[in-house]
Amino acid sequence: MVTIKDVAKEAGVSVGTVSNVINNIQVKPSTKAKVDEAIKKLNYEPNIYARGFKMNRTNTVAVILPTIWNPFFSELAYNIEKNLKKAGMKMIICNSNKDNKAEVEYISMAKQNKMDGIIAITYSDIDEYVSERIPFVSIDRYFSKDITYVCSNNFEGGRLAAEKLVEFGCERIAYIGRGSKINNATRKRKDGFISYCKEKSIDYDICELLGSDEEFNELLDEFIAKNFKKDIKIQGVFAVTDEQAVDFINKLKEYNIEVPKDVQVVGFDGSKSSAKDIIKISTIRQPVELIAEESVKALVNIIENNKVEKEITLPVTFVEGYTTRR
Repeated sequence: MVTIKDVAKEAGVSVGTVSNVINNIQVKPSTKAKVDEAIKKLNYEPNIYARGFKMNRTNTVAVILPTIWNPFFSELAYNIEKNLKKAGMKMIICNSNKDNKAEVEYISMAKQNKMDGIIAITYSDIDEYVSERIPFVSIDRYFSKDITYVCSNNFEGGRLAAEKLVEFGCERIAYIGRGSKINNATRKRKDGFISYCKEKSIDYDICELLGSDEEFNELLDEFIAKNFKKDIKIQGVFAVTDEQAVDFINKLKEYNIEVPKDVQVVGFDGSKSSAKDIIKISTIRQPVELIAEESVKALVNIIENNKVEKEITLPVTFVEGYTTRR
């Protein structure tokens, strides 16, 4: 096994100099080049935990997500990791499966293993476990004035969805959504939708439940039967997420209702399944790359005791897909 002494011998420098290079402590460019060449030649892998102990850093960050099955969360994780790598840090992904207990365990794990910080999307009741004792950046949820919070402009996204449905000829529109009972930024999507409808005197309906998938599916079935089964009373629908938009479209197919011919649908997220993927449904696109970049930037600033904004709100855009028509 190659040791730091082997690297020092190969580069013709002291062990202390190799340590300085590994820990990003400034040395002469020519010396750094020798050490880097020796590390590469010997395929030496520094012990990041030993290095972290010396610098009181582990260069690891826990990223807590509700699920990695959702394309939006997967794309977000990919971009967070990319930005952490630029900052010289590693990501430990924590898939909570929307479980409160799992989220608490991951936060405890991050503290016990002295990770440098946490970036999290959580819709559970974990407020008492989130504190300044470990650098913490929350995405899409406000905890307190002391916790930095990054989100898309959900309110304007809701307004934009309503605006586009009306622009595309819908006379009566609806908002559908299942959400968490824990207050979070996604609720502002409905608020923005209602705000636009009231401002422009647009007829609208709301089909919403803060509860389980099973309960919401029952409510949605009733909503569809009432408004679409015999006569199509609603021409446009805004779903709180792309995933729920797709579920709604699939339910309409059971009644032989075509999208966008009979009903136009707009989602929210604009998630992709791969880098080359084309967004297929019309949606309000969250700036995933920017959310990841700003979250990592904020976390690094907290870790280094630099000034950081406590609330970072980012712009959204409309992406036209196959579920709306002009």
